[in-house]
Amino acid sequence: MLEKENTLRKSKKPTMKVQSQQTSDVNMDHSAHIKRLNRVKGQIEGIERMIIDRRYCTEIIAQLKAASAALKAVESEVFKSHLRGCVKSAFSGNDAFKAEEKIQEIVKLIY
Repeated sequence: MLEKENTLRKSKKPTMKVQSQQTSDVNMDHSAHIKRLNRVKGQIEGIERMIIDRRYCTEIIAQLKAASAALKAVESEVFKSHLRGCVKSAFSGNDAFKAEEKIQEIVKLIY
């Protein structure tokens, strides 16, 4: 069992490729969120250790909620930036297609 736990700790983290649907001329800089995301990574690693160490369920759940809230906060900030940058830019231009495209993006994100 220890071998399996050590393998879990040393295993490579899965990577995920995400296709960009960027259609705006605005490239938002989200680098300010890196510090917060690194903190979330640390929380997730801590949760993994808690599970391996067989910690009490409610302690694990509390940490899961904290990590989830931190991610939600980053999501909210990125969304606000999108509205203030990409969406605002699309609506201030003369391209009705781009504006409609941004509306559809927001609808997909919300619903």
